[in-house]
Amino acid sequence: MTVHGADYCPFCPTPSYMMTRTMEPLARKIFKGVLAAELVGVFGAYFLFEKMNSSQDFRQTMSKTFPFILEVYYKSMEQSGMYGVREKDQEKWLDSKN
Repeated sequence: MTVHGADYCPFCPTPSYMMTRTMEPLARKIFKGVLAAELVGVFGAYFLFEKMNSSQDFRQTMSKTFPFILEVYYKSMEQSGMYGVREKDQEKWLDSKN
């Protein structure tokens, strides 16, 4: 009941308990959307890493289209202790040009 005696008054502010109920579905939808975007991003990064890790030809394609992503791949490989991937790729690509 509002001050005016009616259940709903367009001039009275919305009670906080009603606002919480109306915001809950929106907050859940936003949370689900953010969670879905995060999952797509994680699986996409994993797929991209696996593809680059298994195919030297794909890494060459990446070097032409997205060199900054290939640089992140090389840095992550070096951070994990696997050196020489970059050098092997450059050596093969130079040999294939000649």
